[in-house]
Amino acid sequence: MKKEIEKYLAVPGKKVLLKDHQTSYNGDQEKEDGKEEMDEVKERLSKLQETLYAANSHSILILFQAMDAAGKDSAISHVMSGLNPQGCQVYSFKAPTSEEYEHDFLWRHYKALPERGRIGIHNRSHYENVLVCKVHPEYVLNENIPGYQDLKLIDDKFWKKRYESIRSFEQHISENGITIIKIFLNVSKEEQKSRFLDRINDPAKNWKFSSSDITERGRWDEYMKAYETAIEETSTEQAPWYIIPADKKWHARLAISQILEEHFNRLDLKFPVLAEEEAKKLDEIKELLLKE
Repeated sequence: MKKEIEKYLAVPGKKVLLKDHQTSYNGDQEKEDGKEEMDEVKERLSKLQETLYAANSHSILILFQAMDAAGKDSAISHVMSGLNPQGCQVYSFKAPTSEEYEHDFLWRHYKALPERGRIGIHNRSHYENVLVCKVHPEYVLNENIPGYQDLKLIDDKFWKKRYESIRSFEQHISENGITIIKIFLNVSKEEQKSRFLDRINDPAKNWKFSSSDITERGRWDEYMKAYETAIEETSTEQAPWYIIPADKKWHARLAISQILEEHFNRLDLKFPVLAEEEAKKLDEIKELLLKE
């Protein structure tokens, strides 16, 4: 793994303290240099995507989690802009519907997994069930889980089981050909404030802002703790978490692109080679076409 990428990895089994992770880190680069490098990575990713599609043996799932205004939407837009949209599937998960509440919490996410040969991007993910629900355990009651109809029963044991379910789910899909990359955009509280004010002051961005964003901001420390625990409990070799400094959007996008390229390269995919008989047929067809 490239040294730069190692800085962002939440090492499996190691304690996670977000205060130890810089939110404004820029890799000692200037913005213009970073953008130039981003263009180069995009070009390579485009070629790697072709091999993924042609090989049709693996798929890639990228999960984005963050506090409001951390830049998830723009990161997805910029990082994926060089890829063929026919090979990408993007899902933005919101509060569960009544139908989704009639199933276990992983059901809607399993349905959204990418097919072989494709890249899946989940804007928010099954981790909402150990993040938002951890801060607001009353939401769990909507799931109507047997034995958990009372808020008092949603204790540490409950959350331990939920982390275990997530690890098992991710191990299963990993063993079946899905490369999982989990991105936490680590934005500072000060930068979030600045971006909120920008949304309020710009009429064209008003739609991005909700009064509930301020309510959740008031529980910042609770969310940070929930993120620390979730990342610590579920960063594994098969499904690693990356904590990306997000105060400088251009650097966050570059870091995500580099991580994606690294995981692509690990797959070491090749274009399929035709069987000898099929290759002979192509030669025959070529001769026919040349004689026309």
